[in-house]
Amino acid sequence: MALTDIETARVRKAVGAFVERRRPPAHLRQQVDLAFRLSGQSVEIFEVRAAYGGSPGEKIEHPVAKATYVRSAGGWRIFWLRQDMKWHSYKPVPLVSTIDEFVVVVHEDRNACFFG
Repeated sequence: MALTDIETARVRKAVGAFVERRRPPAHLRQQVDLAFRLSGQSVEIFEVRAAYGGSPGEKIEHPVAKATYVRSAGGWRIFWLRQDMKWHSYKPVPLVSTIDEFVVVVHEDRNACFFG
């Protein structure tokens, strides 16, 4: 089941504010930027970079963090992308009750799993 309109607005506000605070200066955004997308019950934060050796204007995305709302668990499951290019549960804090808590966990990045 997808998020309600109110839940979607709450996610866009919280994660959007986080991304805006973490974005690089405007003059660097053609080379590297930070963005997010909401799809179904998941929100994904990712870097957007100019493709190395690619055609001008070509961009690649590098996932940073993901949270999926699990209604039966009453919260957001947090994931990080490991070297095997698969999403894995973020063991230090696998579940948070609000999207704001997810943003705090990603911002703190205590184990350097999200931003290195």
